Amino acid sequence: MSSFKALGLSESMLSNLERLGYTTPTPVQSQAMPPALAGNDVIAMAQTGSGKTAAFGIPLIETLQPRRFAVQSLVLCPTRELADQVAKALRELARAKDNVKVLTLCGGVPIGPQIGSLSHGAHIVVGTPGRVEDHLRKGTLSLEQLRILVLDEADRMLDMGFEEAVAGILSQTPDNRQTLLFSATWPAAIRTLSERFQSEPVDVRVASGQTDVTIEELFYEIQPEQRTRAVAALLSRFQPVSSLVFCTTKRDCDELAAELGELGFSALSLHGDLDQKDRDSALVRFANQSCNVLVATDVAARGLDIKGLPLVINAEPARDPEVHTHRVGRTGRAGEQGHAVTLCTPSQGHKVTRLEAAKGTTAAWQDTEALLAEPCKPVIPPMKTLCLAGGRKDKVRPGDVLGALTGEAGIPGAAVGKIDLFDFQCFVAVQADLAGKALARLEKGRVKGRKIRVRYA
Repeated sequence: MSSFKALGLSESMLSNLERLGYTTPTPVQSQAMPPALAGNDVIAMAQTGSGKTAAFGIPLIETLQPRRFAVQSLVLCPTRELADQVAKALRELARAKDNVKVLTLCGGVPIGPQIGSLSHGAHIVVGTPGRVEDHLRKGTLSLEQLRILVLDEADRMLDMGFEEAVAGILSQTPDNRQTLLFSATWPAAIRTLSERFQSEPVDVRVASGQTDVTIEELFYEIQPEQRTRAVAALLSRFQPVSSLVFCTTKRDCDELAAELGELGFSALSLHGDLDQKDRDSALVRFANQSCNVLVATDVAARGLDIKGLPLVINAEPARDPEVHTHRVGRTGRAGEQGHAVTLCTPSQGHKVTRLEAAKGTTAAWQDTEALLAEPCKPVIPPMKTLCLAGGRKDKVRPGDVLGALTGEAGIPGAAVGKIDLFDFQCFVAVQADLAGKALARLEKGRVKGRKIRVRYA
């Protein structure tokens, strides 16, 4: 669609959009709005900054009935900052109609004033899952007349541990509601959520530039004693936020991770001998970017769903071409540039020869001397993980942790990363430069009204 007029919007909305400086629809707006306006469920894949708020906001306002004073639309967001941003944008779009009330319900602020505002009614509620759940539990929010539900940045919401809360909220909405789901990525958890709560959704995919899988494969011949130095040199050269290093044995994993640690890298090992607690901790810290390097065996890495992995290193060649392809395929996903590097000793050359024969290509051998001359520059992880001694069995929820951090601790929601909840503990990633402040405040403060022990993971 080349114009908003072609979307069949009301005259009042068109003049409001012109006043707000909206000229032509973005790709996500032109693709998602027609099915949304027609009352269909929509699942839209779009990055932040693609104009998705207007893509759901305009249909939401256009179909709203201001004279029916009840909550007709609910927008769930992962953080308070995003909820405030969305609510502000919806208020601007709502100028196309008279007397539309948009209310924000987020944690980290007192609940009393929100209860007061709800008692006066609202047409649209924008909120975080934990606080919306609180109001539903207290009976201060009714969703009986809800017509449209929007899940904004659904993948981030699930990353932050809100899956149960979202499911609980959706179970209290009418079956005939319209559900619009917006996500930047398409992990299995999002597919499950869509299958469970949407009815024949229209699938909208907006390419963020290049979509081809782009993996550059490089090979270096090394001596066995040069392995750790070569891995450190590759990490220093590429400076990846996350990288996966494959070893054949559990012992090799432990030794390489320890040696990289001595050189200043943030590295953890992952293999079958780890107990569940240590495995959970390693995976949580790697997935939430408070550890850069995961040194793993093929068996331990099976089933790992790691987004945004720019570098894979084979500390030695895989035992066969199929395993090599599986390892290498973990990088270069979603159209992002990926690098896969294989280190090979002279006695392992036959494995690379077999790989070349299977793929019908020639290995791109690089200058080992130049690599080993690379100065050692460890990557500093952007996040740190705090471990709270309270989990599901203690009735702790992700919203309680997020509320404690963004409320009393004064940490911005955007600085809080993944929240992983287990039975008796909870891991939360916090921006590294604010982790000390978060730890100190949580030690003095309370989570869900009580003191909970907290430490660095």
